[in-house]
Amino acid sequence: MNPRRTFLLSLGGAFALAALATWMWPPAGWSFAVLLPIAVLGARDLTQKRHTILRNFPVIGHFRYLFEAIRPEINQYFVESDTDGVPFSRNARSVVYQRAKRVLDTRPFGTQIDVYAPGHEWIEHSMLARTPKVTHPRILVGGPHCEQPYFASVLNVSAMSFGALSDNAVRALSHGAKLGGFAVNTGEGGVSAYHLEGGADLIWQLGTGYFGARTADGAFDPERFAAQAARDEIKMIEIKLSQGAKPGHGGILPAAKLTPELAQIRGVPLGQDVLSPPAHSAFRGPTGLLNFVARLRDLSGGKPVGFKICIGRRHEFLAICKAMLRTGITPDYIAVDGAEGGTGAAPLEFADSMGYPLTEALIFVDDALRGCGLRDRIRVFASGKIVTGFGLARAIALGADAGYSARGMMMALGCIQALRCNSNACPAGVATQDPHLVAGLVPEDKAHRVHGFHEGTVHALAEIAGAAGLDAPAGLTRRHLHRRFDATNESDYERLYPTVASGAFLRERTIPPQYAEAWAMARADSFEPADLDEALQRAA
Repeated sequence: MNPRRTFLLSLGGAFALAALATWMWPPAGWSFAVLLPIAVLGARDLTQKRHTILRNFPVIGHFRYLFEAIRPEINQYFVESDTDGVPFSRNARSVVYQRAKRVLDTRPFGTQIDVYAPGHEWIEHSMLARTPKVTHPRILVGGPHCEQPYFASVLNVSAMSFGALSDNAVRALSHGAKLGGFAVNTGEGGVSAYHLEGGADLIWQLGTGYFGARTADGAFDPERFAAQAARDEIKMIEIKLSQGAKPGHGGILPAAKLTPELAQIRGVPLGQDVLSPPAHSAFRGPTGLLNFVARLRDLSGGKPVGFKICIGRRHEFLAICKAMLRTGITPDYIAVDGAEGGTGAAPLEFADSMGYPLTEALIFVDDALRGCGLRDRIRVFASGKIVTGFGLARAIALGADAGYSARGMMMALGCIQALRCNSNACPAGVATQDPHLVAGLVPEDKAHRVHGFHEGTVHALAEIAGAAGLDAPAGLTRRHLHRRFDATNESDYERLYPTVASGAFLRERTIPPQYAEAWAMARADSFEPADLDEALQRAA
């Protein structure tokens, strides 16, 4: 598809017809008065670098902005989804665009949602509000066995592979992250030249396909891994166990988006969908996972190694915790992905009906690590529809140390949510490999928008912490976050989900009842549960 060529051919044909009509009937010469302004507007659209839609769809792209300008104002606040009680509204989308463009991101008329509606959430403020002391919070990632700890931003680019995203989109993310001092997660597609081009800090994600570190038959290749992990740009390694949009299902790169370059980077054949296996072949069981963590940390020269997980069976995560206690091996961080997380391609059933939402998952992981006395050794990252400062503050209050954003970063790139990510026809040039559409996205311009979105969102997070009377966002807890159930009932999250005391799981009499059964079923040597009857008896 080459919309620019189509426009030029159509315009040329229109001028030719106008010339013919004028030759045959001179009064038809007025048609040039109509065509000339269209030609001038089209030329301007093709040469400007700020609007991808206009570069890709000259003249007709203006209709999109016209419809946006004249739509009913109330529709700006229409709630599109309510996954896990966190509405993602057009207003939130507008804030992303405004911050990316560094234009006014405030709004008139105050609150424009129903604060008495079930599911409404807020953070309590303090009469001792203060100016935040830290404007760009960072966290140290690196446990006792890490030799090259990394100071990560509190907000980073979530896992999005080159392949799912275009080369220009990856370039813009890398350059933008370099400008703002935050990290880009490569996604499971491997490290590309476009990730490295901008000089940003990278989090190399290693999925079940081991792209960039695989043998010809798809097994993990330690030598290739070590050579790649030695790059200075790579600051952390992330083992992808599962993702929220399709937990228990391997990654998907449709054949329509598989170019020769991508096939070479990933080491796969052309002409067919790239389907990653649903599970890893390099290890088995909880202890095997932790040994793999230790192995990657050693092969990378001591860089932080963690894993990404969407919570499913709770006893399986607790089995990993038991294996940590038994082996003494701990990951440097855990990325918790909520079931509401996005993806470019996923079966409907997996996207809508698999995995724990972020709220319950974060609380559970935080409680489990606290209960095992391991929380101070392991950082927790959260992802799943985090696009605003409140979304990030919410995740921190529920147990995260930092967050990932994919949706927000894509909108900063110019994504208009056309929902064509899996068809290779993304009109904004973000989620496509069509060179004609990709050419419309100018990395130099979009890099500044990515930086602007990050800067504005982190600044909003710091201001929220200050309004709550805190010096830094790290002080946010479940007690600060409230949720409404109906017009007369609300509660803070500490009352709903009391924080587990450190080491509570290590003494049978102090294990919280809601976790007793899953803890009894968990086995350090296997993800298979212990005998259910025996586990229930022990839990009682």
